[in-house]
Amino acid sequence: MSTSGADPADASGAASRRGHAPGGNRHRHWLWRFIAGFLLLATAGAGALLLAAGIAVAVAYPNVPEIGGLADYRPKLPMRIYAADGVLLGEFGEERRNFTPIAQMPKVLKDAVLAAEDARFYEHGGVDPRGLLRAVLANLRDARSQGASTITMQVAKNFYLSTEKTYTRKLYELLLTWKIEALLTKEQILELYMNQIYLGQRAYGFAAASEIYYGKPVAQLTLAEAAMLAGLPVAPSAYNPIANPKRATQRQRFILGRMLEEGFVTQAQHDQAVAQVLRYRTPHDVPVHAEFAVETARQLVYAQYGADAYTRGLDVTLTLDSADQALAYRALRRGLLTYEKRQYYRGPEAHVDLPAAPEQIDARVAEALAEHPDNGELRAAVVLEAGPRRVVAMLQDGETITVTGDGLKPVASGLSDKAGPKLQIRRGAVVRAVRGAKGDWELTQVPEVEGAFVALDPATGAIRAMVGGFDYGKSKFNHVTQAWRQPGSSFKPFIYSAALERGFTPATVVNDAPLFFDAGTTGSQPWEPKNYDGKFEGPMPLRTALAKSKNMVSIRVLQAVGPDQAQSWITRFGFDADKHPPYLTMALGAGATTPLQMASAYAVFANGGYLVPPALIARIADHRGQVLQRLEPPVLDGSLRAIEARNAFVMTTLLQEVTRSGTAASAKRALGRGDIFGKTGTTNDSMDAWFAGFHRDLVAVVWIGYDTPRKLGDRETGGGLALPVWIEYMAQALKKLPPAEPVPPEGVLLVEGEWTFDEFADGQGVKSLGLEDVVPAAPTPEERSSILDLFRR
Repeated sequence: MSTSGADPADASGAASRRGHAPGGNRHRHWLWRFIAGFLLLATAGAGALLLAAGIAVAVAYPNVPEIGGLADYRPKLPMRIYAADGVLLGEFGEERRNFTPIAQMPKVLKDAVLAAEDARFYEHGGVDPRGLLRAVLANLRDARSQGASTITMQVAKNFYLSTEKTYTRKLYELLLTWKIEALLTKEQILELYMNQIYLGQRAYGFAAASEIYYGKPVAQLTLAEAAMLAGLPVAPSAYNPIANPKRATQRQRFILGRMLEEGFVTQAQHDQAVAQVLRYRTPHDVPVHAEFAVETARQLVYAQYGADAYTRGLDVTLTLDSADQALAYRALRRGLLTYEKRQYYRGPEAHVDLPAAPEQIDARVAEALAEHPDNGELRAAVVLEAGPRRVVAMLQDGETITVTGDGLKPVASGLSDKAGPKLQIRRGAVVRAVRGAKGDWELTQVPEVEGAFVALDPATGAIRAMVGGFDYGKSKFNHVTQAWRQPGSSFKPFIYSAALERGFTPATVVNDAPLFFDAGTTGSQPWEPKNYDGKFEGPMPLRTALAKSKNMVSIRVLQAVGPDQAQSWITRFGFDADKHPPYLTMALGAGATTPLQMASAYAVFANGGYLVPPALIARIADHRGQVLQRLEPPVLDGSLRAIEARNAFVMTTLLQEVTRSGTAASAKRALGRGDIFGKTGTTNDSMDAWFAGFHRDLVAVVWIGYDTPRKLGDRETGGGLALPVWIEYMAQALKKLPPAEPVPPEGVLLVEGEWTFDEFADGQGVKSLGLEDVVPAAPTPEERSSILDLFRR
């Protein structure tokens, strides 16, 4: 067995006995001993060639770079962003690198590297005479040829020299090599090499390459995987196992053979490694989709650290929970895809010409779908056969699928004989398919509609999940933080909250009767508001009015409070006054807010009246683990008090009614819990759909709409679009949260079944409002018949 297979400590000791151990001042004298040796040989008749070489070394040495920095190696380390439970979510930096001490590099990888690059590493002093002789002979034949570089020589090149191939650079390389061997131990040199070398895919160092190529820590590499990575340094592009699997496998087999020759592995280990089928991580193998949150965190860190954020190895831990994030991602996408099924089919994404020869179809499909990659569960496919009742298509991986029955309903117009050329699904059409829970396939299309989901802890502001849109690759616009949209009826609770301070109670009776306003009242033009269903139900308690989301009641309440006073009150929840003009339209949510702002506002009700800033970053540490910044839980005291605890409590009971008997009653039916609270929201002409809801320990907000506002559909509401997304998320998230019914604080009394501020409990509050207004009576049968006669005429 070669000594290169010996224990590194023993090899290092052997190197020390040969005079290559670090320490002392011998590195100051080696040059002069080298020159003196040359001169002595020259005077003894060794020849002018040796003398010239010695003079060349003496002349070149002053220009050799200082290498003291190698002893304190500080590589460019990327910024890595993790979920709160340690799952890697993303990284940023020109170089993907994960510095790993040599002691933590697995032996199988070190052996593979030595076999591939420098089997005599522990035997020579930086320059391998045998390899050097081969290189010199090659250079004499061809000045462009180089070779036989040892690991130490490669360290010298990677850190200090250009890539040009000249005799001058080679001389500097030799001098640097000897200086490095004099300064560092063999283990230190190998550590530098294994962390600095470029291995393709923007990976620098074997630890980063292990994560990028295999999706696993370097310590878990198998012999076959280690040999494959060890083949990359010589030509990372040529031997990339993902881009050039055949060539890479040949290189891997060569290295495994070298390991066998050098005694690093047994014949059985060699044969097992050759037989192993390697699995590679593809660019789409993302454990958790948190791209919008990761990008938001990147911007925050960059604002604080500048360009250094990408090179100093910062580890950024977010407040996100990876399980909650995955739940939110799936729920929102499912909701948007479900909505898309109800929309008119817009036609295939493209049409391609397919060859007549069956054996050529697979390659053509793969080529065509390279421009139409899969989008998660939304698979791209090329149609092979198409008819009104049956479509056969091929996926990117070559699998053939057959779609029939209900699976064709979303694209029925594209299968019609009357479909135009752009709309028609025919042979060669590029379509989208999604697989159902039972394994059946359905054709659909990439949604044009967008959405947002955000969940946070109301007590700390820690964001638990953030999904800023359907697909980050399609649009990087983060609808959670950047989309200013009308909140619609989901804004009504903040108007009701202001009313509680003015003497209103849940039992206050308000008339649901028609209203009309001239331009001066609305700030724009005459306005005759309507309820969503077009009906007026007359007097009803405030509790019922909010549960049924009655617009006429909300407007009357705002009239009584006063638009200016209400505008001031809503700022207590974090809303911007200038985005909610003091007009009566504010009662119906005609202002503008973001889903994140809405989540923080609803958190005020959930946490008992405190406005807690949302937080995304929990901790920032350097690559050594030293904490640079940590999120401290806020102290819920007077400085954060937004509204009184009793106001938050009464509002919570009102919002509980919404999920029990109102527009969100399906939430309680689906979840089987009473400790959930919230409000649906649908804007004018159904352009935005919302649901904002909470448990005592978790707030979640869903928004759905088009980037360029347009109608979602006459029958589309917050309860029908956004609420199902919220329910799907909460069905799992609530399993971790104990039941938490609201507890009455000081300052409220229970009067005839309704909680009331104590100063209004004896009838001092507002008992009724607008009862003098008349609700139009329903037409009699005779009147209805007369109206129909008019239309017939």
